Order: sequence, then C-alpha cells, then structure tokens
Amino acid sequence: MSERVLADGSEPRSPKELLDFLHDRGLVSRTHEHPPVFTVEEAKALRGSLEGAHSKNLFVRDPKGVMWLVVALEDRPVDLRALAEQLGHKRFSFGSEDRLMRYLGVIAGAVTPFAVINDVTGAVRVALDEGLRHHSLWNFHPLDNGMTTAIAPSDMIRFLEAVDHPPRWVDMRASSG
Repeated sequence: MSERVLADGSEPRSPKELLDFLHDRGLVSRTHEHPPVFTVEEAKALRGSLEGAHSKNLFVRDPKGVMWLVVALEDRPVDLRALAEQLGHKRFSFGSEDRLMRYLGVIAGAVTPFAVINDVTGAVRVALDEGLRHHSLWNFHPLDNGMTTAIAPSDMIRFLEAVDHPPRWVDMRASSG
C-alpha cells in the first residue's frame, strides 16, 4: 500500500475534517462508529437498525485513465461494460489501491462519495444510481470504514457541488444486464 499522499502531495482529510466541513456548511449528518467493514456483507451484518439507503461504491477507470466513482444501491448488480457505455466510455476496470489513495485518499473498503473532498485535482467524476432517489436518507463511510454517516440526499448533493464534483445520475438497472 502506498503512503497516504494525494496527487498534489498533501495528506488526505481526516473523518473529523470531513464532518467539520459538513457542519460548517449547515449540512446535517449523523455518524455511528462500528468495527471496520470491508464488504457489503460485513456492513449488512453490523448495521443493525441503521435506516436509509446503503451503497456499494466502485472506483473505476477507462483505458485512457478517466476515473469515476460509481455509487450504487448495495444490492444492485453492476455490469461494468454497460455502465461504461452509458457514461460514454468503451470499458471500465477497477482503479488500483495506489490510484484510490492518490486521488480519493481512502483505502479499499472505505470508498465513499465523501472521498471526493480529497480529489484536489478534480480528476474523478461521480455517478449516482437513480435508485438512490427513492430513499430519504443515505449512508456512507466518512473516509473511514469504521464509521457510517447518514445524510439527506439534498445535503449530499450540496456537498458534492461544494467540492466541485456535481454528480451525474445513471440508471443502474440499464447496467445490470
């Protein structure tokens, strides 16, 4: 694993810095601590009664190096080829752990849309599953897979816009061939 350094040489933001950023902008969130989880299955086993949508977050890139953070409902099957075509690319592969740290400042298992706060170069695009629109609360790791932060969809969109990563909505059902 590479050292914790972003593409511009700075260190990634901490969960506290992220939560302070949300608070300072009036974005309401609630964070729960739990043992670290690395898979959707582990998260399901530990979440208890945590309400709202839960996701899987895929860090992908095309052959030319264009990177996307894809946020899908946790049980949504995702066909990477169909998704790539929907987003205007030939194909996608998963980004390496080094690339994940360099651009989003997180480890595998802690991938989250909140991580774009660390994408200081603006290299990563964000795609949100249309299925998320049907939920009034979304849950994501706040840069650490030992915590889960619940946030209203409107506040998450405001966060993404505040860090210059406005999302693109995609119909993941069309990518679940």
